[in-house]
Amino acid sequence: MSLIASLPYIDQEPQSVYVMHEKLERHIPVHRHTKGQLSYVEGGIAYVHIKNKTFVIPARHYFWIPPGLEHILKVSHSATVLRSIFFYAFDDDRHPFYAKVGIYPINELLLQMIKHSDGWEGLIGPDDQRYQFLTTIKNILPEISTHIMPMALPSTENERMCAILAFMDERIAEPHTLQSISDRFGFSCRSLSRLFQSTLGISFLQYLKLLRMVKAFEMILETDRSMTEISYLIGYHSLSAFSTTFYQFTNLRPSSFNKYK
Repeated sequence: MSLIASLPYIDQEPQSVYVMHEKLERHIPVHRHTKGQLSYVEGGIAYVHIKNKTFVIPARHYFWIPPGLEHILKVSHSATVLRSIFFYAFDDDRHPFYAKVGIYPINELLLQMIKHSDGWEGLIGPDDQRYQFLTTIKNILPEISTHIMPMALPSTENERMCAILAFMDERIAEPHTLQSISDRFGFSCRSLSRLFQSTLGISFLQYLKLLRMVKAFEMILETDRSMTEISYLIGYHSLSAFSTTFYQFTNLRPSSFNKYK
């Protein structure tokens, strides 16, 4: 059963756990559920849009969405498999982990536990012998989810800023600076800097780094381009500079990340 078809059933039996493993539809429109969602992205790349942010989740990473949070889910790769477990929420107040959205690299323990549930489907209640195994997964999440990946690309409805962001996206290979963007769109550097902070909540340079990392993930996972070529296509003048920034976001070198496609 697809995720869209499953939505009416996920919230049945509040103390149960709902399990599904599927090759995801391309786009799941805005929805919410009263259970927390743990999803592991196996191959490709997924996007979760919540309020004014788009969270980018590459292969070999998992994400947590707290209960009741309205979101849109998209994938851009035909090979993407999403392994999802929707957990009861009655004990979420025991740890702050369960109250915030997060993206994390998978570790071997969680990977094997999620794969162990392959073949399980639908609601699993407290009277099912598999239930205790699933509760263990939920219980260990705060302990093992220590390295949160800061891949949340902010968005805005401000028309002037939307034009700037579209320009940067379309010409990501160019050597953008606060001065060059200010000159092109008729701002002073100070005014543009304030606009980024007021509409996106981050600086121009922070946004540019995030955007380039998103483009890097997409090219690594969805093309056969070399790392050197990718680094230049997203605006870095050397592979070493690209590799250093990539490591800051993922704790991995691009060449290591490449095996996740």
